[in-house]
Amino acid sequence: MYGYVYILQSEVNKRYYIGSTNNLRRRINDHNLGKSTYTKLTRPFKLVFSQKYDNISEARRIEYKLKKFKSKKILEKIVEDQIIKIGDD
Repeated sequence: MYGYVYILQSEVNKRYYIGSTNNLRRRINDHNLGKSTYTKLTRPFKLVFSQKYDNISEARRIEYKLKKFKSKKILEKIVEDQIIKIGDD
């Protein structure tokens, strides 16, 4: 089953949220319905980026790597270029 890495942007505070899922449409809907504790107070969100991977484990590996960077500039570059380009990717 495919996996996706996605970046959402809050329409309230313009901050980014990085996630991974095997069902992109459902997961974005969950965020916007307030089902995610971390993003509940800053909804609604818009999808600004997604990238498909062969499986969910690969998508999760990339998600964790992006979160470790803790860099808004890196996320802005990914959103601008519409591709993730990191190390062994």
